[in-house]
Amino acid sequence: MAKATGDGTKDSPWELTTPPGTSAYQMYRDQSADPPALVCQVGSTKLTYHLRCIDDLHAMLTERGDWIPLGGADEQKPAAEGTVEAWARDPSNPVGGWYGLKKGYRGRFGVYVPPLLEALGLAEVEHNPRNNRMRAL
Repeated sequence: MAKATGDGTKDSPWELTTPPGTSAYQMYRDQSADPPALVCQVGSTKLTYHLRCIDDLHAMLTERGDWIPLGGADEQKPAAEGTVEAWARDPSNPVGGWYGLKKGYRGRFGVYVPPLLEALGLAEVEHNPRNNRMRAL
C-alpha cells in the first residue's frame, strides 16, 4: 500500500502515482474554495473535485463491501457502468452528479482519487497495468 507523502496542503501536497504506477501527480485540499475542493495537479493540467469526495467515496465503498472497478475516463467519454468513475458522475451520488468542479475537466476521477484513498489508509487499490479495482479498508 502506498503511503501519502506531504500533508495535503498547497505548500506540501500529497505526491501520488496512478494505479498502474505510470504517472506521478500531486493533490491537495483547498478549504477556501467554494465549494471546498480537492485539487489534482497533473503536469500543467489542474483538475478539481468536491473535497467531500474522499469521505463520500469511502462511504460508498464501505457500503458495497467488495471490489469495484475504477473506470477512469475523460469527461467527454462515457464511464463504464458499475465503476468508481460512473459513480462519480451519477445523479444519485451524494452531490447529485459530477464530483469534478470544472467543466471540461470533470472526468478521470477513477484514475486520480483512488490512490489518495489508498495513501490515506481508507482503501486498497490494485496496481495492474489495466483494469484496476478498489475496496474499502
